[in-house]
Amino acid sequence: MRMQKLGTLATGLVFVCAMVVGGRAQGQLPGVEPLKDSGQDVTPSFEGWYQNADGTYNLSFGYHNRNLKEEVDIPIGPNNRVEPGGPDQGQPTHFYPRRQMGLFTVTVPKDFGSKRVTWTLVRNGKTNTVPAHIDPRWEIDALEDTTIGNKSPFIRFSPTGPQHAGPRNLMNAITASTGQPATLDVYASDDGVTLRREPNPKAQPVLTVRWTKYRGPGKVMFAKDSPEVDRASGKATTTATFTEPGEYLLRITANDYTGPTGASGQCCWTNGLVKVTVSGAGTK
Repeated sequence: MRMQKLGTLATGLVFVCAMVVGGRAQGQLPGVEPLKDSGQDVTPSFEGWYQNADGTYNLSFGYHNRNLKEEVDIPIGPNNRVEPGGPDQGQPTHFYPRRQMGLFTVTVPKDFGSKRVTWTLVRNGKTNTVPAHIDPRWEIDALEDTTIGNKSPFIRFSPTGPQHAGPRNLMNAITASTGQPATLDVYASDDGVTLRREPNPKAQPVLTVRWTKYRGPGKVMFAKDSPEVDRASGKATTTATFTEPGEYLLRITANDYTGPTGASGQCCWTNGLVKVTVSGAGTK
C-alpha cells in the first residue's frame, strides 16, 4: 500500500492573534511575513507523480497564492514558465487565493529517470521555483485510494463523449460572445465508495462539480460555479459570461465525498478544461 502525501509541504504557516506586541502579532513566527489580503507572491507546488498504463508518468502540480483575497494573473512567459519544453505546458495563468492542489499534470517519458521538470513563478520581484521528479517517495494514488478502493469521479462533456478520471485534464472547446451567457455542460459520475468501503445503493452519491477561471484576458462570471449534478443523467449545467474577447480556459473539477483536493490527500478528484474562444459583441 502506498503512503499518500497529505498535500505538499505547508507554506507560510503563521499563527496570528488579535494582540500586537512590539509591532509583531503575538504568536507570529519570527521572520515570517503576516498574512495579507493582497500584494503577495505565488508559490508553485509539486504534488507528486503517478504512472500511466503506457509506462509514462504524470507529474502533478498546484500552487499557493499567499494572498487572502487577491486573485493574481501571471501570463505565460518568463514569469510563468515550465522547463524544459516550455514555457507553456498547460499551467494556469489565473491564481485564486490560498492553496490550490493538483490543477494540471506534465507527462514525461517512461525513461525519465532522475531528470527534473521545474515550474517557475515570478511575482512582485519574488521568484519561486519547484522541481518535479519521479522519486519513489513522491508516488501518489491519484486515481484510486488503495486503502478503501475509492476511485476518482468520471466526467464527460457530452453524453457519449470520451470519459475521463484523475488530475490530467480532459479537454473541450466552445465559442462565445462578450456579454452573452455561454452554456457549460458536464456529465459526471462516481463509484459511490466511501469509508464504508462499498457503495450504498440507498444513498445518493456525494458528487459535486465546480467551475473556475484558469486562463483568460477578462473576468468570467458564472451563473452557478457549482451547479447541481442531476442524479439520473449525471448532467450539470451552468452559464459563463465574459467581459473581454479573447481565448479563455475554464477549469471543471469533479469531487466525490472526499471533497475539494481529496480532503488534502491525493485522491479522489477529476479535472477538465474548456477552451472558450470569445468574440466581441456583435462580431461574427
